Amino acid sequence: MEPDLFTAAAEDRQEKDPAGSPLAVRMRPRTLDEVVGQGHLLKPGSPMRRLVERGAEGSGGPAGPSSVILWGPPGIGKTTLAYVVSQATNKRFVELSAITAGVKEVRAVIDGARRASGGYGKETVLFLDEIHRFSKAQQDSLLPAVENRWVTLIAATTENPYFSIISPLLSRSLLLTLQALTDDDLRALIWRALADERGLGGAVTLPKDAEAHLLRIAGGDARRALTALEAGAGSALAKGEGEVSLETLEGAVDRAAVKYDRDGDQHYDVASALIKSIRGSDVDATLHYLARMIEAGEDPRFIARRLMISASEDIGLADPTALQTAVAGAQAVALIGFPEARITLSQVAVALALAPKSNAAYLAIDAALADVRAGLAGPVPPHLRDGHYKGAEKLGHAQGYVYPHDLPGGIAAQQYAPDAIHGKRYYEPTRHGAEARYADVVERVRDRLRGEQPKE
Repeated sequence: MEPDLFTAAAEDRQEKDPAGSPLAVRMRPRTLDEVVGQGHLLKPGSPMRRLVERGAEGSGGPAGPSSVILWGPPGIGKTTLAYVVSQATNKRFVELSAITAGVKEVRAVIDGARRASGGYGKETVLFLDEIHRFSKAQQDSLLPAVENRWVTLIAATTENPYFSIISPLLSRSLLLTLQALTDDDLRALIWRALADERGLGGAVTLPKDAEAHLLRIAGGDARRALTALEAGAGSALAKGEGEVSLETLEGAVDRAAVKYDRDGDQHYDVASALIKSIRGSDVDATLHYLARMIEAGEDPRFIARRLMISASEDIGLADPTALQTAVAGAQAVALIGFPEARITLSQVAVALALAPKSNAAYLAIDAALADVRAGLAGPVPPHLRDGHYKGAEKLGHAQGYVYPHDLPGGIAAQQYAPDAIHGKRYYEPTRHGAEARYADVVERVRDRLRGEQPKE
């Protein structure tokens, strides 16, 4: 395909978005001020602002970046930002996808850019989507054009550019990381699409429960939100209704709304059921409630915190690795987020559900706290008190203390607890899983502390 045909197709797309185009296409922002989210990239003086403003004013002013790489998950505005550049600047705009284009098409665009620059003084913006799909050789073909500023390259990728893009191109480019869209960002976009003449032009309304379901199924993806909204609106209008009800939206997107209010009773009821299913060792019920929380858009960090608590409260020393697993899972969830975090949460939840159970450590600390709150504290035995300051010896502090490491077995028969609770037993280990070993150990240690020979 000749470069002029690339340009013609791009310009034709820019000039008009037919009524038959998808809602997500019709609602593409025309200016940076219409872009939702990404405020950190669009503030005054930012590289993206400079690129647009310099292009709109012509070639004067300080030089903008010669290559920009936009990195982020799908549906958060990478193509939108490139489209705004094409709308706002006076440059030729050519769009290619690394899925369908190859070196031949890239070279055709670059040759066309050089001719346009030399003959007409018009610069070219090349938007290359999915650049991570280009091989090393294909990415190499972009270097001369970027180096000599024959084109302004705007490349988009959903994969880590430090692994998917060659170093020479990365070093010549400005890397901009796009942030996930929030519910408020998507809500503003939905309201605009409902009211704007380019969108639904007020033809339908969206009640709060349907809006909440739409935000949940969008999962931070603006394109998905508008696609689902368009499907729901089309279904409502076909039935002669002026409202996209929750039932209509569920039918249009073939996805049931999860009856789960993140701020209400359902939030706590389902979370409680998850923990009680783990405690009861029902792995299938555990996965059911976990899936309900995930599908409802629950914060994965909240789920991870609940699992860490369960690891100590319900498993404890019956499986000392359970807490390690839960903590590692929480760290992984914080690093990767949804949707991949669902796998980590499932791994942790399954491990906890199938682990041997013990609440002995939980009961032990609560029993000790109850005694302390009841006033059963008493002074620390003199031989355990701090003896490192001047005058401690005269007070009898630390006198008579037996250093356990000096004795065979490392246990000294001496009193550690205050008189008020001396002889009290708080920790009563079970014989479940690994805690059976602790049960044997604690009895032998208690005998030695009392100066008795351990019972066989």
